[in-house]
Order: sequence, then structure tokens, then C-alpha cells
Amino acid sequence: MPAQEAGPARAAVTVAAFAACVATALVALVATASPAAAAPATVAGTPCPTSAKACLDLTTQQAWLINNGVVTRGPVMVSSGGPGQETPTGTFHVLVKDKNHVSSEQRGTPMPNSVFFAPGGVAFHGGNLRKASAGCVHLDDADALAFYDTLKIGDEVDVRATTPPPIDQEQDDDTPDDPAPPPARKPVLPLGLPKSR
Repeated sequence: MPAQEAGPARAAVTVAAFAACVATALVALVATASPAAAAPATVAGTPCPTSAKACLDLTTQQAWLINNGVVTRGPVMVSSGGPGQETPTGTFHVLVKDKNHVSSEQRGTPMPNSVFFAPGGVAFHGGNLRKASAGCVHLDDADALAFYDTLKIGDEVDVRATTPPPIDQEQDDDTPDDPAPPPARKPVLPLGLPKSR
């Protein structure tokens, strides 16, 4: 083969070889790919993964303590962060505990039985359940003490906002599927106005 014809022929062979290698690699990748990670198992009656030691649902404003996939306390009512100071969602771990913490950000506000679990000083602690927090999770005093006594440094804390179930749109059997429209009414004119002709 003359030298001038070898260039295009060599390029065609190179492209074909490259395409065969890519196809082989893709087939091998698909054959060995693991199935998509399954959602973690949840604790019965909660949105909580079995791996969590504490779990918080921002939608329902409820929290649970969990041990080995079993609820040990809860649901308990909470008050989480308000607009612009929302409690973060995600999987966290207990970082620090402080029995008698006083907030330096909230003008010396007491935060009894604080269990810090997220960056920015976010903690479970005793507080007013009728008032939104600055990002923390308020618990009543008894629940705050239970969370403080139960949770250990490094324990998993799961914070989520669940989607509320859809409203059931089914009608009762007694309700007609297509109710009749209300009867038409004649307009009533106030006294003293002339009637139209």
C-alpha cells in the first residue's frame, strides 16, 4: 500500500478499534454496575431511618428517640427554626452536649440540656414550644432532659421535612358524583331604586 493511502486506512482502523474498546468497556460497566442504593429501612410509625438515635420531622414538628430501630420516646412535640432561621435538614451527629448552656447569640437566653448536632450551633434543648427558634429544636423540659441523658457524642440525628399525605378526594357513597347546580336567583334590588324597564 502506498504511503499516501496508509494514513486514511490507519485512521479508520484506529477509530474502529477505539469504538470497539469503548463498547466493551460500556458492556462491562453495565454488567458489573450495582443496583441503585435502596432507601434505608425506617422505624415503624416514623419517617426515621433505623440507623438514627434521634429523628426530627419538621413538617409535623415531632421528634423521636430511637434505639436499635425501636422508638424509646416519642413522638414528642417540638418547635423548630422560623422563617430565615430554618432548622437544617440532613443526617448529622451529636457534636457537643452542655447541660447549662447559655446562648451568646440570643442575648444570654438559657438553653437547658443542649445537645448540639449541626453546624452553626443547632441543638435540641429546653425551650418554648409556642415560639419558633433561631434554628434550634425546642423541647419541653422533660423531653429535653431525656434527649440530653440518652444521646451520646457521635450518635446519628436525622432531620427531615416529610411530605404530608395527599388529601383524599374520594366522595362518600351518599354524595352524587355530579351535584346539580344551585337554582338561579333573581337579583334583589334595594328599596328606593328604580326598576329597569
